[in-house]
Amino acid sequence: ALALPTASFAQSGDAAYCKALSEKYQKYAGAKEYGRGSPAPNAAMSEASANCASNPAAAIPTLEKGLKDARIDLPPRS
Repeated sequence: ALALPTASFAQSGDAAYCKALSEKYQKYAGAKEYGRGSPAPNAAMSEASANCASNPAAAIPTLEKGLKDARIDLPPRS
C-alpha cells in the first residue's frame, strides 16, 4: 500500500519534468536569437512532447537529448 503513493508521486514528478523539458525545447530550440533559425519540425521531439502526460519515462530521454543536441541547458529536476 505504501508503494502506490510513492509510484504515483514519482510519475507526477516525471510528468512535470517532462513538461518542463518540452516547454524549454519549444521555447529555445528554434529561437532565432540563439542562432538556430527555424529548424524543420522534429517528429521525435513532437512525439515525445505529446507523450509527457501518458508516458513521461519514455519521453524524457528523447527530450533531454534534443535539448543537449541544441546546446540548451536542461531544466532542474525536482
